[in-house]
Amino acid sequence: MKVHLQESEPGYRIFLFVFYACAIIMASITFFGIYSMFQEWSAKGTYVMGEVLVKTEFPTPHFAKLITWLFFSSVIGWYCVSRIGWKKAVKMSAWKLTLVQLMVLGFTVICLYETIYNFILFGSQITAGIVNGKVPDIDSITVAYPDPNRPWNLIFATKMFLAALLISSHAFYLSTRPRKSVQELDA
Repeated sequence: MKVHLQESEPGYRIFLFVFYACAIIMASITFFGIYSMFQEWSAKGTYVMGEVLVKTEFPTPHFAKLITWLFFSSVIGWYCVSRIGWKKAVKMSAWKLTLVQLMVLGFTVICLYETIYNFILFGSQITAGIVNGKVPDIDSITVAYPDPNRPWNLIFATKMFLAALLISSHAFYLSTRPRKSVQELDA
């Protein structure tokens, strides 16, 4: 498999098309989530972050939830960006690349912690519900952190931090690979 795509290759256009499709999916879901959150806030005075994305199934009932579409499109969209945007990284100066590496490493560590934290919290909430004799509604499990008035849906938090972990760790991996000049790659 060829690592670096050129703009003239057909694979480049496929990655570009898939990236735009993912961007449209992500933007649509985000705007829907924000709109629904404001609707809930104005009606109840409170909201659960991400709950509407976890409970809304699309395109038909019992199909994928919006949070799954958001997770999938963000990871696939990032991969497409990494394939079509490689020239920007090659042209980056060494000190800028060093700063990007440190920033992405920081994001990776934070996302790893948050993903593990959310998985442990999610598992313990399910276990606590089962021990009490009833299986909890998994889609409604929340954590009242960092603000008790605005809790997060745990499925939403787990999937978003997992996507961020995958993206930031892949970005860190790509940023530490040996670099060649654009002239060497064009030859």
